[in-house]
Amino acid sequence: MAKSRAVVDVLAGAEPFSAPGGPHGALVVHGFTGCPQSMRGLAQAFAAAGFATELPLLPGHGTSVDDMLATRWADWSGAAESAYEELAARCDRVVVAGLSMGGTISTWLATRHPEIAGLVLVNPAVEPMAESFRDAVRGMLEASPVMPAVGNDVAAPGVTELAYDQTPIEPLLSLMDALDELAPVLGEVRCPVLLLNSPQDHVVPPPSSDYLAARVSGPVERVTLERSYHVATLDYDKDEIERRAVEFARKVTVG
Repeated sequence: MAKSRAVVDVLAGAEPFSAPGGPHGALVVHGFTGCPQSMRGLAQAFAAAGFATELPLLPGHGTSVDDMLATRWADWSGAAESAYEELAARCDRVVVAGLSMGGTISTWLATRHPEIAGLVLVNPAVEPMAESFRDAVRGMLEASPVMPAVGNDVAAPGVTELAYDQTPIEPLLSLMDALDELAPVLGEVRCPVLLLNSPQDHVVPPPSSDYLAARVSGPVERVTLERSYHVATLDYDKDEIERRAVEFARKVTVG
């Protein structure tokens, strides 16, 4: 008889975050192989400013990389959309904030929900990947379902992102396919965008932010995070990101 796999508990620090508030809301979305730990400070800043705040734990994340192997873009984006719709049902206006793949999901949500008041995007993954890179990743599948980790790109000493120590390859390929599908509809993003990106990003190529800024239809406010790496929400510019994000959210939810 096949042995059933034990249920894996959520890692300490990876728990979702929820806070009451209103009349406006903020949905906060973490990145690929990461968890709410990387975005908790930003979510707490929104909550402290009076926003009803939701920071969900995306499927397959925050437990074990084995749990992520069977998940795909539809699982993560679907969970985020469900969280958005629940939040929007009890708030007048909602801003959506995301880091890395969380930025991909946030942008995707804005193409489907034009009522979103604004986007806060930190080093978002938006530009489609080169076919040569995809071929190289597919080739790795022949040897293993996982490849080296992409998490924990932080400049500040003593700061660690709670992310998996391996990258599941088929879920990564699913994300790449999603980027292809998102690119042609970026013009449907008409809400204001606060776009914060790190020139020293070792996970998402910095030109991805340029790609997004050139294609969305809404106004884009850009902030350069000179001191931080990819996980800037945990890095040297953490406080600046939180301050700017709250100011932006207040501005776009007025009226």
